[in-house]
Amino acid sequence: MINITWLRTFCTLAEVGHFTRTAERLYMTQSGVSQHISKLEEQLDTDLLIRQGKQFSLTNAGEQLYKEAGEILQRLSNLEQRIGEDPPYEGLVRLMSPGSVGLKLYPQLLSLQQQYPKLVIDYRFAPNSDIERALANHEIDIGFMTDISDDETVSCKPVAQEALILVTPAATVEPSWEQLIELGFIDHPDGAHHAGMLLTANYEQFQHINDFEKKGFSNQIGLILEPVSRGIGFTVLPAHAVAAYPKPELINSHHLPVAVSETLYLAVRRQQALSNRMQTVIDEVKKWL
Repeated sequence: MINITWLRTFCTLAEVGHFTRTAERLYMTQSGVSQHISKLEEQLDTDLLIRQGKQFSLTNAGEQLYKEAGEILQRLSNLEQRIGEDPPYEGLVRLMSPGSVGLKLYPQLLSLQQQYPKLVIDYRFAPNSDIERALANHEIDIGFMTDISDDETVSCKPVAQEALILVTPAATVEPSWEQLIELGFIDHPDGAHHAGMLLTANYEQFQHINDFEKKGFSNQIGLILEPVSRGIGFTVLPAHAVAAYPKPELINSHHLPVAVSETLYLAVRRQQALSNRMQTVIDEVKKWL
């Protein structure tokens, strides 16, 4: 492999055309410049200069090397500059979160991207286990989880609370236990967990989600309330998912006497140095939440 330092010295000499001025430009001695050129010729096993006293000209090999090496050195210089830069509003940021908080955050992040077009948002909706795995495998930069990760490579810090809401068809004004039993439950991936948290705190009759007849299931966060709006059953969802439903007149959101919230955790790789663009997104998300 060609020594980049020797190559840079050679290209500077070819550009300047003088050993002494090359040495001054590179903060070297003249003998140091000569040594670099000799080592490069030895490494390539060819003459690069035709020496005429203190003057010189490039051989055919020298001309070819100067032409191609100049482009290489310029690309290396650009690469070094890009690597050294860490702009706060440029580059790709990959995020993953459960669906409810995603419904809240994704539109806000798109607005941020509109404001800073060089910032690219890659947002995925997923359960906690997938988020944990994606972080550990370096597939995403930032995760938001509703549980603390057991993976020692993932660091979790609480950033917000999201209320759990009992949602019924619009005709149900004050949901009694008997009304819930009659309605039946619309399940979703976190349905048993969310219902257990909220209903245990507010209905002494509640023992298990199987107390209710299962009337349906959806794993699409935007569609879970569709059967509820049609009177088919009730469900329990985080507040952001309820707020995002486009037909609120067809459902009734009930804030029960004992409020129950789910903690949202910011998750990143434990040894990861956060880039400025990642920190920008994290700071903005904290404001929105």
